[in-house]
Amino acid sequence: MLDPVLEWLRALPGIVIAWLRAIWRLTLSPFIYLARLYRESGWIIRGVILILMIPVVLAYGWFFWQVAWIRDYDINYPDKFNFARTMMTSGDQVAVEGGNESTKTCGKSRIAEIAADLIDFNVNRNEWISSNPIYKTGFFWAIPWSHTWFFDNKAAFQRGIHQAVSRTAVELADALGRVRGTSRIDTDLKIAKGNLQFDQYTWYFNPFDVQPFGPTTPSPSYYRKGAKALLKFNKRLQACKATFDARADNLIQFLDRIAKDIGSTSAQIKDRAEQYDSGWFDTRADDIFWFAKGQLYAYYGILKAARADFRDVIKSRQVGDIWSRMEEHMHSAIKLDPMIVSNGKEDGWLMPTHLTTFGFYILRARSNLVEIRSVLDR
Repeated sequence: MLDPVLEWLRALPGIVIAWLRAIWRLTLSPFIYLARLYRESGWIIRGVILILMIPVVLAYGWFFWQVAWIRDYDINYPDKFNFARTMMTSGDQVAVEGGNESTKTCGKSRIAEIAADLIDFNVNRNEWISSNPIYKTGFFWAIPWSHTWFFDNKAAFQRGIHQAVSRTAVELADALGRVRGTSRIDTDLKIAKGNLQFDQYTWYFNPFDVQPFGPTTPSPSYYRKGAKALLKFNKRLQACKATFDARADNLIQFLDRIAKDIGSTSAQIKDRAEQYDSGWFDTRADDIFWFAKGQLYAYYGILKAARADFRDVIKSRQVGDIWSRMEEHMHSAIKLDPMIVSNGKEDGWLMPTHLTTFGFYILRARSNLVEIRSVLDR
């Protein structure tokens, strides 16, 4: 009974070595070809090759350096905002000096504050990878980076964060930053919403197959404009010149949108886990895993901010305990950090199933969101 298993285990080192050799040959093949051409050519051709290779080598070196790790990554990043010490609901007036209308001060929105910080984290403290030409052209112009095991996780993580931030910007513009959703949309929130909806893959120059062709504004520039608009909104909100409608029905709608957003990601994880079970050899599993991790990384901070912004609602409806459990489940999910993401069988004994494990935490957090929404809606 165990002979096939033992035979497979004996063959496993050879299989792994063969895969590594194939990857190594694929990686070195362009350089081997150029080295042969360089040796067999005259000095003019050699000079041309060197001139052409310098920018390529520098571009790839810079790309590898940028994707090697995520700068300023911290799963406890919301702690620096001290949300637990918040004593007021966003938009509430907290001081009036001498009854002068122009000097009164109001509470800022922590959701807008942390959304702007996440944008800064994505495009200033880190390089935005998805629009980088080296990432877009793939592994030596042959294989998309998403079809490899390496150098694509940071891009997926950033896109997950951006998904959560852009969804939040929509809710700020359409509901939270307006009085009962019927007043005129806030100008700064409209700007933030529009800029954060911009395409994620645009570089400084559009190729022939993209319209409009030619020089253009890259994606990170739009996102930076969105962050500035959110900070400008908060500045006006603190001066009581903007609106943050911290009502229970707005919170219900916000939580509902988040639950649907992470529910969609959970469905993608489920589909990948059910349709593919090649363990460490699933080259797409890491993209889904890191996108989901980035999405929950952002929502973990955004929901902590929402707890501060809707402090009075959460206290009066007594959902603090459920909210804390939801935060714990999200925190447990973003703590998962495998060296290689494996998409093995759920009942497998050799290769783990990181996708299913992450999906489990997402579903627990989502069930908490649904429970909170149900209590608020009573």
